[in-house]
Formats: sequence, C-alpha cells, structure tokens
Amino acid sequence: MLKRSLTAVLISIVMSSGSSALADANAGAYLAGRQALHAHDFDVSARYLTKGLLGDPTNPYLLDRAMTSYVALGQMDQAIPIAQAIIDGGHNSQVAHLILQMADVKSENWDGVFDALEQGRTISPLIDGIAQAWAHLGKGDMTRAVAGFDRVIETEGMTVYGVTHKAYALASVGDFEGAEAMFSEQIPGGMRYNRQSGIAHAQILSQLGRNADAIAMLDSVFGTQLDPGLAQLRARLDAGEAVAYSAVTSPEQGMAEVYHITAGAIQSDAPSAYTLMFTRAANYLWPDNTIATLMTAGLLEDLGQFDLSNAAYSSVPRNDPAFHAAELGRADVLRAGGRIDAAIEVLDALARSHPDLPQVFANQGDTLRQAGRYGDAAKAYSRAIELYQDDDPIKWFVYYTRGICAHKTDNWPQAEADFRAALALEPNHPQVLNYLGYSLVERGEKLDEALDMLEVAATARPDNGAIIDSLGWVLFQLGRYDEAVGMLENAAALEPVDPVVNDHLGDVYWAVGREIEARFQWQRALSFDPEETEATRIRDKLDRGLDLVLLDEGVAPIRVASGNN
Repeated sequence: MLKRSLTAVLISIVMSSGSSALADANAGAYLAGRQALHAHDFDVSARYLTKGLLGDPTNPYLLDRAMTSYVALGQMDQAIPIAQAIIDGGHNSQVAHLILQMADVKSENWDGVFDALEQGRTISPLIDGIAQAWAHLGKGDMTRAVAGFDRVIETEGMTVYGVTHKAYALASVGDFEGAEAMFSEQIPGGMRYNRQSGIAHAQILSQLGRNADAIAMLDSVFGTQLDPGLAQLRARLDAGEAVAYSAVTSPEQGMAEVYHITAGAIQSDAPSAYTLMFTRAANYLWPDNTIATLMTAGLLEDLGQFDLSNAAYSSVPRNDPAFHAAELGRADVLRAGGRIDAAIEVLDALARSHPDLPQVFANQGDTLRQAGRYGDAAKAYSRAIELYQDDDPIKWFVYYTRGICAHKTDNWPQAEADFRAALALEPNHPQVLNYLGYSLVERGEKLDEALDMLEVAATARPDNGAIIDSLGWVLFQLGRYDEAVGMLENAAALEPVDPVVNDHLGDVYWAVGREIEARFQWQRALSFDPEETEATRIRDKLDRGLDLVLLDEGVAPIRVASGNN
C-alpha cells in the first residue's frame, strides 16, 4: 500500500513538472540527480531523483537524496511521503526523523511524536527532549510538559534551552509570573538570550507592569544598536504600553524555534546544505518567523542558489520590522547573481522607504561601486557616514570604500583624507595601509611613510600577495633593488597569475641586470590579460627595454640592466 502511495506521489510530481521522461524514468536519472545535488541545484536534482525512484522506488540512496532535495526547496509535501518510505524501508535517517516529527507537529499528532521516539527515531537529545515537553502541552497536560522541560534543564549542556522553552510554555498559557521566574533563574553561565527569547522576556515583563525592567534588559542584551523591530518594541515600552505576549505561543512555534536554534548552533561546523534542513523545518512550522526565513535565505545564498535565496528574502512582507534586512539580503543575492541593475533598484527603493538606516546607504554604495558608478557610490557612502554613530565599528570601512571611489575619480585629496580617517578609526588595518601606501608609491609621494605603512601591513598579512607586492614596489621606487627582488619574487609566488605582480617582478629583474628574466616576466604578465594601458606599456618595455620607456615618461632611467651604473 505504501509503495503504491509513494509511486502515486512520484508520478504526480513528475507529471506536474511537465517532463516527457516518464516512459524512461530511470535512464540516467541517478547520475544526473547526483551531479545536480552535488552542485546544490536542488530543483534539478529533485526532478531527476524522482524519475529514478519511479523505476526503483525502494532504493535508499535515491529516497534519501530526493527527500533532501525537496526539503532544501521547501517543498515539504513532497518530502514527507519520501521520508515515510525511508522509515518503512527500515533505513535510519536523521533528516527523515526530523521531517516526520515536523509533520506530526504540524498536524498536531502528538501521539505520533511520542511513538516515533519510542521506536528509536531520534534527532538529537535537545530536540527530542524539547519535543516531548511541547507534545505534552499540545495534549493539554501542563504538568507533564513542565516535567519534560525540567528534564531538559537538568541535562548538562542543555539547561539554558530548557529554561527558555519552559518560560515560553508558561507564558503561552498566561503564567507570566512563572515565565519571568524562569528567565530570572540563576543558571550556570548565566542566561543567554537570542533575539526571540529577548523579545519574549521583555513582553513578559511588560505584562507584569515592569516596562522599566524590560527596557533595562533589552539595553543590557542588545545594546544601543537595535534593529527596527527591537527599536519599535523598546519605544512601545518606553511609552508605557502594556505590550502583549506574542513571542512563542504554541507547541508548533516552540518546535520551530528549537529547529531554528539547532540550525544556529551547528551552522559554523556543519555543511550549509545540512543546516538548511533544520531552517526549512522551522519555516514550515512557523512561516511568519522572519529570522528563520532570513537564515534560510542566507544559507541558500552560501550554496550559490541565488534564485531560491531571492525567493526566500522576497517572502518577507513589507510591514515586517525585518523587511529592510530581507531587502538588503535580496540586494546582496541579486548582486552575487550578476543582476547589478536589479540590486540597485532594490536599494534605491529601500533608501526611499528607510532613509535613516545607514547600512542601506553603505550597501547602496557597495553596489554602485561594483557597477563602476563611483560618483554615485561616493554620495551613498557620504550619507551612510552621516548616519552611522561615531563609535560604530563599521564606520572605518565606509570611509575606506568612499576613499576608493575618490581615488577612482582622480580626487586624490579626498581619497587620502578618507583613507586616513579610516585609519584613525581602525589603526594599522592592513587593507587600508596597503591601499594608501601603494597609492602614495604610485604617485611618488611620501615614500618613507608609505614604506612604514606597507611594512606594518606585510607583518600583519605575510601571505597576502597584493600587500607583499606593494612592499616590494616601494622598495623598488626607493632604489633598494636587491631587497625588492626577494619581496617581489615572494609576491609572484603568492599571486602567480596576477599581471601587475608579474610586471613589477620584471621591472626589478631589469633593474638588477637580469634582462632575460625581466622579459620573461613581462611576457607572463601579458598572458594574464592586463588592462589595455598596462598591456601597451609592457609591449613597449619588451620592444625597447625599461630605461627608454622611463625616459619617454620623463623619469630617469635605471641604467643598471645595461651595466652602466
């Protein structure tokens, strides 16, 4: 019966895709699906693996990969029957356990949650423990729910999660005193908040008439840099409003939150495609949880699935406090996908709707700069600088990027001022030191100061070929050719296909009399597609040598290569 049911689902999926391959469902599907999944092309992998399953519906590899593809796409109605087939086939799969637990929670099949765990279909100690407690609450048994949360609290390493979810559960039934007691409980390591639990505690305190304490807690946890949603909450509290509790109000939302927390906990260590399984489960149970949606969109962007990421960002409604964050993410993913003009349109609209958010203008500047619109980018950066607070840690970078725009438009006084402003905020930053130091070298100005800057940068980033090249180049300009040789050889080893680095190495070889090697490096530089003006100059050096080129440029020849010191 299950096989017929699964087959019916698979046929329905294939037919709805408009494919004509139904008659030859298994031909090449395995290899095509595997290759597509390896490339994280989940739509293609889902279609091919589904076709493969029509010919081999019990194949555990095809079942697992097809399920994974549909979960990654957020198509849970297709993933759930495949997950069931995996379990019915006697196969062990953590993701299948997750998807079936998610399905039971969604349908409020609380006995199904318990039955699965009794059968050994576990996911993780934290999720399993929290799931049992919320399932008891779903059945209306608060006593057993509290006992379940207490067991999580008593488990080493899980205390803060048990405390947080017990507080959610108590608040969801109106026991705000009990919920606040949980948040105020002394636990090892102290209470650790995420955005959702911080909001929950603030709302609970407000329901108890303690808005001042709620504001103090928010300030302590989140500081002064509040996103619009938190700023709105703080303003309501400050106005004396009794803010209703809405943070986590049901077992369904509680389970979505624990899936989301799990994704955050594993994100730095686990592959993005695996972490995505948990965020998609959270999205399915709680579509309005914007923070989980943003995490899903970010993971899809990391995987190079720009259209899927764009769709996730686009699902955040305009009236959501996190709409600006979604639109910033959408602009980033459009830019990453090569749709620069579309990204600029998104940011232009966001600048009109959120004219007081500095990050909007900083991102707008980055995108315009990438498009080569340096004058417009500089205007956007200027607005961002006006809006950022003086102590904001990102402000140095905006000065730096505005300086790049000024440099690109031949406004050197402004560029130098911006680079030095960036260094005043972020002293000795290698990136800024390199750009400013190299620019001074190219202009033939303040070479001793440039040398000092580039030595500091190279000490901080000894494996950065661009910085090592800059240091070698200032040594060359100072006439310290023997020292420059070793430095530029090291730079060429670090950046072997960079035309500028190879060109510089050719010049220093010429300076020390190694003419044959110099011409070889210039030829290499030409092979790496330099800019046309640089290519013309390199060809001239190959034809006449560096000294005559320098003479034509009004610069004294080096004269070392010919042996005339």
